Amino acid sequence: MMTEERTFDEIDLRILEILQEKARIPNAEVARQVGMAPSAILERIRKLEQQGIIQGYEVRLNPGHFGQGLVAFVQLQVSGAVNVGPQLTNIPGVQEVFQTSGDCHYLVKLRVTSLQELGRCLRENFAPLDGVSHVSAKIVLDILKETRKINLNQ
Repeated sequence: MMTEERTFDEIDLRILEILQEKARIPNAEVARQVGMAPSAILERIRKLEQQGIIQGYEVRLNPGHFGQGLVAFVQLQVSGAVNVGPQLTNIPGVQEVFQTSGDCHYLVKLRVTSLQELGRCLRENFAPLDGVSHVSAKIVLDILKETRKINLNQ
């Protein structure tokens, strides 16, 4: 989903950089790092939230502690004009869903406990969806980088 680009002043960008690094940082500490009053920082953060620039705050959990260390990228080809996107978002273990161009119409990031669960999920959750003509999966051997941070230096 594309949204209109907004211009930010240097203070907003610095606040966003700090919050991307550590979302639970106290406003007083953000204010100290930026060189402003905590009340002014709080007001700027609220504005960024209201404008939808800050969409929320998340805790990153270690998936290994929950037995969900296997990551696969599932590629789906869909025949016709069937929109399976909403259905894909409801499958357990699905973390991200992308509609793409080319041979693969959807790319899904899936986190599961084992190869057996991956196989079951592909057979029972992906293959039966209306319009799906082909399903394949790429198993991740090692994660070298995984982030949701936005590059603010552009």
